[in-house]
Amino acid sequence: MGREKVCLKTIKTGEEMLNQLDKIKSEAVVDLEHATDTGALEAWRVKYLGKKSELNQVLRSLASLSIEEKKAIGAAANSLKDYLENIFKAREKAIKEAQIVAAALKETIDVTLPGRRPPAGHLHPIAQTIQEICEIFSSMGFQIVDGPEVELEYYNFDALNIPEGHPARDNMSSFWIDITDESGKRPMLLRTHNTCVSARVLASQKPPIRAVSPGKVYRYEASNATHTPMFHQLDGVAVDRNITMADLKGTLYEFARRFFGENRKVRFRCDFFPFVEPGVEMAIDCAVCHGEGCRLCGNSGYIEILGAGMTHPEVLKKAGLDPEVYQSFAFGMGVERLPMLRYGIDDLRLFFGSDLRFLKQF
Repeated sequence: MGREKVCLKTIKTGEEMLNQLDKIKSEAVVDLEHATDTGALEAWRVKYLGKKSELNQVLRSLASLSIEEKKAIGAAANSLKDYLENIFKAREKAIKEAQIVAAALKETIDVTLPGRRPPAGHLHPIAQTIQEICEIFSSMGFQIVDGPEVELEYYNFDALNIPEGHPARDNMSSFWIDITDESGKRPMLLRTHNTCVSARVLASQKPPIRAVSPGKVYRYEASNATHTPMFHQLDGVAVDRNITMADLKGTLYEFARRFFGENRKVRFRCDFFPFVEPGVEMAIDCAVCHGEGCRLCGNSGYIEILGAGMTHPEVLKKAGLDPEVYQSFAFGMGVERLPMLRYGIDDLRLFFGSDLRFLKQF
């Protein structure tokens, strides 16, 4: 596309130039009224004040006039140029102000409307469960204690009647850590159960003792609907004179009644744990199948929630307590299993998937 050439009529007299200036002025005023945005205003500026404008063409034609006419026509042309520049600036200012007003109207805030509350988070369902369990046991006189997640082999195994070579160690696939100190390498591990905190409590406190310890534990095992490499446990221990199995069962029955409700069924069966003698397991009827059997409960109708028993005399001795004077009971439960039983959740991994559709339900 070629360039468009501007062809103007040759102006021979000063009178014709003055008439041309009047024509330019009247056309410019009319065109400016139709310039309602910055794009149209810029086109107007190019047409009437640009290098190729008719006004500049008139100024270039002054050479053919006499000196007196040059002065007269030049003054008239400069006056028109000043006039056009002034009305251009006034129109530009008016358009900008109109744009500001339009933007303000578009973004107007009605201060009488109620504010929008930002979305508020809440505790993770596992944290909620731990908090509720601790409140139940606190009301029964238990203190809440804590211990290190990277634990000494002694407290994780030896102090709990699980010496080196004991077959129970094979059931706890452990994450071992070699810690170098002045005496050389000292074996430590990510704690495989929270009972190691109970061992520390027995060694550091004097009877009567009632304590529960919630926290994370770690085991090297595959993830499935009921197992993950990291999960939460809550262990409890009580030491005093004349404590019996009846005290243990009464404590756990009260906990189950207050956490699950009075209508849930509870089952005790004999079981083995190296740090208790005798040992029992406590199970609750499955909330998914209600005792009929499903994949969550392994088709048994019940899900074990904790192991318990009377603390083994060897554990008391290692803690410096005389088993002939003091008796003790202990228990440990998987925290994740409790909300699974309460709400009918069939996959443990949902708690750690960070899916807000799941977490917002609690």
